[in-house]
Amino acid sequence: MNDKPPVLLVTGGSRGIGAAVCLSAARQGWAVVVNYASNRSAADAVVAAIVGAGGEACVAEGDVGTTDGIASIFSAVDKQFGRLDGLVNNAGIVDMPQRIDEMSPERLERMFRINVTGSILCAAEAVRRMSTLHGGKGGAIVNISSMAAIIGGAGQYVDYAASKGAIDSFTIGLAREVATENVRVNAVRPGIVDTEIHASGGLPDRVRDMSPLVPLKRAGTAQEIAEAVLYLLSPSASYITGAILNVSGGR
Repeated sequence: MNDKPPVLLVTGGSRGIGAAVCLSAARQGWAVVVNYASNRSAADAVVAAIVGAGGEACVAEGDVGTTDGIASIFSAVDKQFGRLDGLVNNAGIVDMPQRIDEMSPERLERMFRINVTGSILCAAEAVRRMSTLHGGKGGAIVNISSMAAIIGGAGQYVDYAASKGAIDSFTIGLAREVATENVRVNAVRPGIVDTEIHASGGLPDRVRDMSPLVPLKRAGTAQEIAEAVLYLLSPSASYITGAILNVSGGR
């Protein structure tokens, strides 16, 4: 009898939504691989919180924007646990507010390399480990999209919105591609969420400014997004694949 916990990899798991997903997953019985690109101390803090509560976790360094980084991440998964049952493609970036006619090719290349290509390549590695076609037992992938994919990000970051639109399309396509291989693929579209990503994109007051536009009249929390992600990973969502769930307060 195999009583080992299922293994979940969360890219960009050291802060914000990613950290909330890691902590929530551990509470629900997952062994968690916390990926980080540069902030080792933040990732270590998440792992320490999980282990301190009796859970199982490890860190995995690697930038999803590079092939070497992705290889490093999945090497850590294989070495530590030797299996993978779930992937949350959470790692992503925004950039400074700009119009499209001001954006450089370098900005666009970086945006799509990390937000889109990185997510696709991580999903490919996960499928190689989870799909029954490759000898796996199945699993679940949840991609983190954004309501920007629908709204468009005009005047701020159309490139980011476009990258998340690509994630929506990828979610639907991959879900259908691996549906017979016991792998489910879904996405969550957060709306305005109170995390550090707004400041990293040059808009530190965005949560305050945008909250009145949300029908629920407030920003969401990272924990509220995590709850949706964990639902889609869980057996409770066993008949859900190719779905994109808006978690946006009605916006």
